[in-house]
Amino acid sequence: MLVQIIPFTFNRYIRHKDFAKISWESIGDNLKFNSWRWDDNKFFNNQFSHPYQGSLYYSSFRSNGYSFWQSVPSAFVGSFMWEVAAETHPPAPNDFINTSMGGITLGEMTYRLSNLIVNNKQRGFKRQVNEVFAFLVNPINGFNRIVDGKWGKVMDNPIDRKPDIVSGELDMGSRRFSEKGSNDIINKGKNELYFRLRLQYGDPFKDVKKPFSNFNVTMEGGNNDSAKINTLRVSGFLHGWQLDGADSSTAEHVVNITTNYDFYFNSSFFYGGQSVNISLLSHFQPAKKIRIQTQAGAGIIVLAAVQDEYLYYGEGRNYDYGPGVNLLADANLIVAEKLLFGVHYRGGWFSTVNGNKSTHFLNTVTSELKYSITSRISLGTEWGHLNLHGKFEKYNDVNRSYPYLRVSAGYKFNW
Repeated sequence: MLVQIIPFTFNRYIRHKDFAKISWESIGDNLKFNSWRWDDNKFFNNQFSHPYQGSLYYSSFRSNGYSFWQSVPSAFVGSFMWEVAAETHPPAPNDFINTSMGGITLGEMTYRLSNLIVNNKQRGFKRQVNEVFAFLVNPINGFNRIVDGKWGKVMDNPIDRKPDIVSGELDMGSRRFSEKGSNDIINKGKNELYFRLRLQYGDPFKDVKKPFSNFNVTMEGGNNDSAKINTLRVSGFLHGWQLDGADSSTAEHVVNITTNYDFYFNSSFFYGGQSVNISLLSHFQPAKKIRIQTQAGAGIIVLAAVQDEYLYYGEGRNYDYGPGVNLLADANLIVAEKLLFGVHYRGGWFSTVNGNKSTHFLNTVTSELKYSITSRISLGTEWGHLNLHGKFEKYNDVNRSYPYLRVSAGYKFNW
């Protein structure tokens, strides 16, 4: 209720927004099934702000001792309550899906990271800094630590606070996107400074017992005109099966189901979606100094927001909404723990249910080359392109390609 009341009070009594002037009549109207309407909010609001709010609903249960599956309904209930009773606007199905599904994925990820940051056996100034940092990562968990008297208290850590593997890499450098779908990245590209943080929580081949016992996060940002945070991807494990029959010293295979949150928002392109995938993850070691990692899978895109250059109305709605299917494939070759070469593919097909009547096919291919100077410092480059093909019923078809190039220095770390 606190997560509901605070933003409602801000909208109603500080911003004086008309949509916050609710009444019993508006609530009654919103409870009618035929009142639901797709909204016209800007991309960032619908694809990031709503999932973030959903993560607070989810975390209110998760940080009070409930399990992952016991906390899942709170994201749906919280989203429904807001849509019906916190605004006079008609309830929006896109908000309900994004807030609920995105909230679960972001909520569990931030809950686990906030617990990882705080070591309950630690004392002093460093402990207080970590408590504050953890509060920023997951405010609800931090708030409950204060209410429960755990903030700064020396005590045992939760049993599952830290998995065997928590590793990541921070890249910083320069990136170049083509402008407005041009294939000429050399003459019509735009240079930007950027950073990218990639984090692997848990061992995807061993930690397969509980939801989110392993997950990976990618965050990218830079001096971009559209937004400072341009990419946020979270893929969280829900259930997995270790495949028997192979010699684990030379090969490992795991089939897993993941829930996924995707947010892309750069100067050339934007896309957001919630999906559930099933994939085969494999690790091979054909020689002493050679490792190969592969992944192949497919899934259901519950709802995706895909840019539409023919659409613009309301607050700034310039994208279509629709469900779809996706494909993914990854292959990484690691030589002597020094040289990495990777090829990555992501593809998706979407059918518009709200927006201009259309279908969209989106695919991206990326190649990555990285050399480790030391065990922690590396130099790398990444190049690839993203292609969007839209087939419209009332407009000309659209075929846009967005090539890009990144050059960076990286720092590896283990928690």
